[in-house]
Amino acid sequence: MRSTGIYPNDFTFSAILPACAGTMTVTHGEQMHCLIWKHGFKTDVFVGSALADMYAKCADMSLAERVFDEMPNRSLVSWNSMIVGFGQNKFYDRAVGVFREVLSQSLDSPDEVSCSGALSACANMGCLEFGRQVHGVALKHGLVALAYVKNSLMGMYSKCGMLGDAVKLFKAVGDTDVVAWNVMIMGCVHSENFEEACNYFWVVRREGISPDEASYSSVLHASASLAALNHGILIHDQIIKTGFVKNACVASSLITMYAKSGSLVDAHRVFEEIEERNVVCWTAMIAACQQHGCANQAIVLFEEMLGKGIKPDHITFVSVLSACSHAGHVEEGFVYFRSMTKVHGMNPGPEHYACMVDLLGRIGQLDEAKRFIESMPIKPDSTVWGALLGACRNYGNLEMGREIAERLYELEPDNPGNYVLLSNMYACNGMLKEADEVRRLMGVNGVRKEAGCSWIDVKSTTFVFTVHDRSHPRTDEIYKMLRKMEELVKRKGYEPGTQFAINSVEGYKEQSLWYHSEKLALAFGLLTLPVGAPIRIKKNLRTCGDCHTVMKLASDIFEREIIVRDINRFHRFTNGLCSCRDYW
Repeated sequence: MRSTGIYPNDFTFSAILPACAGTMTVTHGEQMHCLIWKHGFKTDVFVGSALADMYAKCADMSLAERVFDEMPNRSLVSWNSMIVGFGQNKFYDRAVGVFREVLSQSLDSPDEVSCSGALSACANMGCLEFGRQVHGVALKHGLVALAYVKNSLMGMYSKCGMLGDAVKLFKAVGDTDVVAWNVMIMGCVHSENFEEACNYFWVVRREGISPDEASYSSVLHASASLAALNHGILIHDQIIKTGFVKNACVASSLITMYAKSGSLVDAHRVFEEIEERNVVCWTAMIAACQQHGCANQAIVLFEEMLGKGIKPDHITFVSVLSACSHAGHVEEGFVYFRSMTKVHGMNPGPEHYACMVDLLGRIGQLDEAKRFIESMPIKPDSTVWGALLGACRNYGNLEMGREIAERLYELEPDNPGNYVLLSNMYACNGMLKEADEVRRLMGVNGVRKEAGCSWIDVKSTTFVFTVHDRSHPRTDEIYKMLRKMEELVKRKGYEPGTQFAINSVEGYKEQSLWYHSEKLALAFGLLTLPVGAPIRIKKNLRTCGDCHTVMKLASDIFEREIIVRDINRFHRFTNGLCSCRDYW
């Protein structure tokens, strides 16, 4: 059009600027901005609003704000562009600030876009108080009945920890669309109410509403968190039937679901079937390999991804650096870490520095790890110091461990893990009085250690065990199997790791080890699962060294594959060996 000599007008620019935003390349928009000035449309309210929106969608809020500030006249669309723009670029407090300005300065009343943008910002900040005020504004202007606002309200309440209020709103809604159901599923996931999230998904199916990409991704997240393989398979079946199996977002969620449910083979199969893999798919598969102890495979995948010209993101680097840490690849780990800034233009975050501290700590270079922390350009957080504390525990460096624990008490006073680690270090050094003092300090500070539990699925039923559990109807058989296991592993050379026993009375230490929840779950699995079938056990805490030893020996004695998912990773025991190579 330009080459024919026809001049653009305000309608032309209002149409072309959203296209520039769609390219996500700010240079295109800047060229249009120059033409807007050249042709004298810089004061047009419609063009100015589209220009601010374009810069916001291209992630340049400084230019968006400059355009907005220079507008002589503003419409509600102009204000909304800034509210939504700040929210999309994670400047949530600024989005709320602009909404406040709409209420106090603008002649226009807020509409559904204004309220939804403000509610989304409140949800992401966890700002319940102002979210309720926005709810009041929406009621005042008769906007609550609009689906866009209702869905945003439900999302805000669920993300602010008020799932009950979100449910009330949901039930008050007449006709609910798939977006409303998705909000409830995601709200349950955010609240870690994973079973309820799965229930909502199946109700959606019964109601005859077709799930979309967000529905499947959210319910797969819930299923992965439950490590419910059978349930995940049923969802996969629905994905195949509805044609979403080719969707990269859904496929990456499938990979994560299978990996977290203990089936790396199925995760890899899904990955191989993806025709166009994006960085999310690659990252999901790399993370899956890392979690299952296949560190070398994770590194190979990372190199293959780079070879295909796909740019890794921050999460990709966390996975590959963690893989290097668990495989003991120090030099490779530092090469990848340095490439973040030198090759990919990324600034490492606390989680990347924590991986590097863990990498050094795992090979016993504790002093080097501490110097690395002290040289960090950003302030180390609890994940960084926590990685070093774990290394101090592994190598028995009580002096450094005490110093690091005291730092962590200040950073996260409510985390029981730091107290337990230091207490265990004292106990391993025979300093029982000091160990008891740490546990007393936990009580004084109102910190409680999460009770360890393990669960196992048998015939679509989940059975949960706690330490010394005697609640199961087959308790006598389970404890008989435990005694048999104890006898068999001792023949294989088993020596009890009494340092992992919580009882400080020496005479009871060895026996108490046999009542750990994962051993009870293993005994039950041996009694109930078919011969040759894999035994999959999930635990809410890190598995202890003694249980790890018993699982290895049991996999050889009973010729069974035993898969244990603890809070950190998977351990796949076969033929007396573990996938982690005893390096976890």
